[in-house]
Amino acid sequence: MGSYAEILPQTTTPPKEIEKKEEKIDYMDLPCPIPYEEIHREALMSLKPDLFEGLRFDFIKGINQRFSLSHSVFMGPMEVPSQSAETIKIPTSHYEFGANFLDPKLMLVGRVMMDGRMNARLKCDLTENLALKANAQLTQEPHMSHGMVNFDYKGKDSRSQLQLGNGALVGASYIQSVTPHLSLGSEVFWAGQHRKSGIGFAARYNTDKMVATGQVASTGMVALSYVQKVSEKVSLASDFMYNYMSRDVTASFGYDCIFRQCRLRGKIDSNGCVASFLEERLNMGLNFILSAEIDHQKKDYKFGFGLSVGE
Repeated sequence: MGSYAEILPQTTTPPKEIEKKEEKIDYMDLPCPIPYEEIHREALMSLKPDLFEGLRFDFIKGINQRFSLSHSVFMGPMEVPSQSAETIKIPTSHYEFGANFLDPKLMLVGRVMMDGRMNARLKCDLTENLALKANAQLTQEPHMSHGMVNFDYKGKDSRSQLQLGNGALVGASYIQSVTPHLSLGSEVFWAGQHRKSGIGFAARYNTDKMVATGQVASTGMVALSYVQKVSEKVSLASDFMYNYMSRDVTASFGYDCIFRQCRLRGKIDSNGCVASFLEERLNMGLNFILSAEIDHQKKDYKFGFGLSVGE
């Protein structure tokens, strides 16, 4: 009498053949990458929180589902440029009024400050694949106003951008998905007012658990970043910045933790600067903010707290 292996038909697929089928990549169906200018966004989320010094109060009032008004008050010191190693600060305060219009295809954001400065941002989806982005800052100081217009075209597996700004600034970037996890891109720019031009290259590799990026430019910048997603609510990040023109080197390590009622972000860099940023939800529409940055080398210590109220 034969064994079961001889009697039963061989209908199952060997494990090695299953792995080969799973590894097969359809290069005609690759995902669309993120914009070239945002390739470091996961690392910046942890390593570049919105730090501030002093008191900050933000109030947002919704008029309807699309239109809202905002009021912001800030009181704290302002750093003054100095040739000495010590940081010079003077007390200051300002009030800012804002208006926001949010629509699925149109976003308008405006801010007016007490000193007469005005900031404006626009994002408009012209078509399903083409978007227009613009930002401007107007001020009474001569030669300090500037504006930028950005056309973003979203392809099936690629993304391209064209930038136009004052001062005869022209820039273009393109990023292409090479595999489901790897994307490569390049950028060029020309600043006619300063007679400067440059070119850069970047690579981004991302999975469900990690994101690694690298960027190099002819201006001397080399930027590397890595983000490890420990869990859905905890991620660790690190970056390395090097300028081979000025020989400046900076490395930093940071974290981003999301708890039930708060979010904590922080970092420490190779210069000895330690920073932390806490956002705690006290109630519906009420957030408490704590900011701290300690630089022992420069003997500069910054602490801030604030409240954010919004419907």
